[in-house]
Amino acid sequence: MPTTRNDEDRQDNVPHDSDDVQDVRQDEAGEAAAPEDAEQRPEARLARAVQVAEQALIEFEIAVETFRVEVENFSRLHHQKLGPMYTRLDELDALIAEARAAKTGDPEDQRKAREARAVVMPMPGVDELFHDWMDTDGLSPEAAAMLTEQPVRPPKRVRPSEEARRLYRELARKAHPDLAQDEVERQRRDEFIARVNAAYGRGDVELLKELVAEWEAGPVQPPAPLSESEELYARLEWLSRRKELLTVLAKELEDGAIGSMLRMAPDDPDQLLEDIAEQLLGEVSRREAELAEMTQ
Repeated sequence: MPTTRNDEDRQDNVPHDSDDVQDVRQDEAGEAAAPEDAEQRPEARLARAVQVAEQALIEFEIAVETFRVEVENFSRLHHQKLGPMYTRLDELDALIAEARAAKTGDPEDQRKAREARAVVMPMPGVDELFHDWMDTDGLSPEAAAMLTEQPVRPPKRVRPSEEARRLYRELARKAHPDLAQDEVERQRRDEFIARVNAAYGRGDVELLKELVAEWEAGPVQPPAPLSESEELYARLEWLSRRKELLTVLAKELEDGAIGSMLRMAPDDPDQLLEDIAEQLLGEVSRREAELAEMTQ
């Protein structure tokens, strides 16, 4: 739109950029850009990348350790609950093979009978297998109840409680050895985390609470100062190698027999054990019937 006289008067009242004004504006712009330039320093960006990688690695280690504890607990319960049934099946297989070899006299059947008998664990191994399922009088009531399809006490929880998980994560994030800035501090954290892992593996909530209080009462470590770029790159490389090792461990856990079973029923592993026990009892019954027919 065309200008009016009032427009021209207002424009006359606006000061033009003098040299002094331009200098002030340049100084102000420089002050405003300084923090931004500092943030864009390569070392600063690299330091932020290291911090992010450290936290990501800690979270990954927490996830792997949590799954490792679940696998360990499930493996122990699987061993205790189903071990007697697996042993009974091996014994029945050996008896059936021996009965068949005695009936046919075939050298091949005799070889198979010897192989089947070799699979059966000797008595010391059975005792190790049963652990607390055997007492001085033989099979404990729990083991005998399972083999006779009678009710048995429910097993202990396979996984630590949610409270134990929460406390473990809190301790792992605060006291993780990777946050140490020197060897002495790393050793202190290593020893403390070993106690945390042991308590978490047992699902001991009270001990985990005591460890939380112990850590909070201890010395507070200052935040890590930014290192030089070469040291930061070395730190990133170490974090990357550590993550690769954890990835291999996690895959081994997941691909193992127990890990694969846990993935089948992550929300209710106890019920999975019950289902497997029922299937094994059916197999025991079928083999016993087969053996009875062969020995009549």
